[in-house]
Amino acid sequence: MTTKTAVGRWTFLGVQILEDLIEREADHIEQVSQLAADAIGNGGVVHMFGTGHSRMAVEEMFPRYGSYPGFHPLVELSMTNHTQVTGANGQRQAMFIERVEGFAKVILSNFHLRPTDVMVVISHGGVTAVPVEISMLARAAGMPVVALTSVAHSMATTPGHSSGTRLLDHADIVIDLGTPVGDSLVQLEGLETPVGPGSTLSAVAVVNEVKVRTAELLVARGHVPTVMTSSAVVGAERSAELFTAAYAEHGRLLAALIG
Repeated sequence: MTTKTAVGRWTFLGVQILEDLIEREADHIEQVSQLAADAIGNGGVVHMFGTGHSRMAVEEMFPRYGSYPGFHPLVELSMTNHTQVTGANGQRQAMFIERVEGFAKVILSNFHLRPTDVMVVISHGGVTAVPVEISMLARAAGMPVVALTSVAHSMATTPGHSSGTRLLDHADIVIDLGTPVGDSLVQLEGLETPVGPGSTLSAVAVVNEVKVRTAELLVARGHVPTVMTSSAVVGAERSAELFTAAYAEHGRLLAALIG
């Protein structure tokens, strides 16, 4: 397959991005996994925050088959509900809200911010106010902060926060999603601008690598996670048991977080 193939251009470029990602970011993924294993193994959580389409990578972590408690999804519907597009709860409102300074503080006021937890912030652009302030507030609370962002796009974009800073300026570990300025991968003859965004592909790959490596580290430490598993794999009874146990553990972890 080549980029000249009529069907397969986006896939070809996406595979290249993933191959480059693993080669470039393997050490950072290992560092994040170690932080996550420390937090979860000691009864804490890894907060996962994303606005816009970044919510898809957050939802990969919990709850779904192949996932386990310890990853805390932080997703605000007001900034991620894109399917209605126009009208009430439309795209214009979502894009406006994620640029409002001070909203991140309101979101995090619902939780106890503990230095023993970890904050992962996912934002391809990494310049809008809410993701930037989430990272600022988490860091101020003594929490390790991880940013998943496109460094190329972020550096080519004017910061939207009054501090003039970007998400990557407030992260202890930056994982570069490796996607280009503008995100879209394929330039077609006859189209003015590229088509086919790639940031979801790379973000989902990163978080699942973290999920798997963290599980491996936890098992090695004697902390075996409760993995939500399909009945097609373990049977209906065992699947129900794992779901119940995972939800109960998530509830216990969340109860300790609520402010």
